[in-house]
Amino acid sequence: MGLARAINLDIVHAETTPNPKPKPATFLGQGTVERINDHIESFGTKVHVVIVDAALTPVQQRNLERAWKVKVIDRTGLILEIFGERARTAEGRLQVELAQLIYQRSRLVRSWTHLERQRGGAGFMGGPGETQIETDRRLIDQRITRLKRELEDVKRTRSLHREARARVPYSIIALVGYTNAGKSTLFNRLTDADVTAKDQLFATLDPTMRKLDLPSGRTVILSDTVGFISDLPHELVNAFHATLEEVRAADIVVHVRDAADPDTESQKKDVFNVLKEIGIRDSVKHAMIEVMNKIDLLTEEEREILRNKSQRSNETVVLLSAMTGEGCEDFLNSIDKQLSQSMQLLELSLKPEDGAALSWLYEHGEVVERTDSEQSIEVKVRLDHRNAARFARRYGDHVQKND
Repeated sequence: MGLARAINLDIVHAETTPNPKPKPATFLGQGTVERINDHIESFGTKVHVVIVDAALTPVQQRNLERAWKVKVIDRTGLILEIFGERARTAEGRLQVELAQLIYQRSRLVRSWTHLERQRGGAGFMGGPGETQIETDRRLIDQRITRLKRELEDVKRTRSLHREARARVPYSIIALVGYTNAGKSTLFNRLTDADVTAKDQLFATLDPTMRKLDLPSGRTVILSDTVGFISDLPHELVNAFHATLEEVRAADIVVHVRDAADPDTESQKKDVFNVLKEIGIRDSVKHAMIEVMNKIDLLTEEEREILRNKSQRSNETVVLLSAMTGEGCEDFLNSIDKQLSQSMQLLELSLKPEDGAALSWLYEHGEVVERTDSEQSIEVKVRLDHRNAARFARRYGDHVQKND
């Protein structure tokens, strides 16, 4: 029901029914189909759409519509409708439109303007009055090809941006997690940004990046990403590859979890399944921080249980509340610690006149030891891989590395 409420649908009836052996024609058993039809008729004209929380084939969807005489939408269609409403940037709309067309291709139906009767918002293609999807398969294929080409341009642009960021000393910290886990609220808390943060599913679709200063003085880039969900439609995973590649390029992945949600463990599995699908290997766990968010909604006893569990974990786990700010300082210190562990220790020999190089090391690294003499300045310094490369390019001709 959370998905339906996410686009402000008025739910007049909801039920869970066992379905051990889905029927090829209608997915649901005949008795269930007839019982739901009785419910629909009892509400009269109030029912405009029935949502089935499963993936329906085009034949099943059509047969249910004929049996119930109302529009039927499955789980994938509903998620696509939500994404269509939430996408704000041109890139986000391209991604949603591509996912929608791939989904609609076998159905050859128009956009679901019936949903606008209740919520009055924009549909996939922007709303009433705009040209809807052509039902001709050839035209749909042409449109899919065009959208894929445009998204390839987006992908190349993002790649150029990542290459540009690689030339600056900023590590990338990506927030990921189940939808409505509080990623955007945490993002806003840490960066004083104004990213849309609501208690609803998929409040964030378009990625946002901001600079963040850590307690050590180190500056990083924090990235907020789209929320994941169980059984995320394959069409969406493919369409959002350009956006999710920001996660693949991150130095640290922060998994934000809703500690107050009873399904938080199963949500964690769903998130890792999506991460695996977009090509993030299991080794990412070594550069991952797990944030147990919304501890302000827990009792003291529940917090203590969570603390004990996190202390036994092999992963870096931080308890915090993005809403109140409690634990955020610990989280920033965890990022600092994680980045420090990934640094390499260099032993450098500078000439006394290389003051600029020495100053650069103090600004961008952690100088752990320094010995001055008349002939040289011996320095032991920790640098991450980005700054080590930048230092070598900028001062390599003037610095001798000790063996």
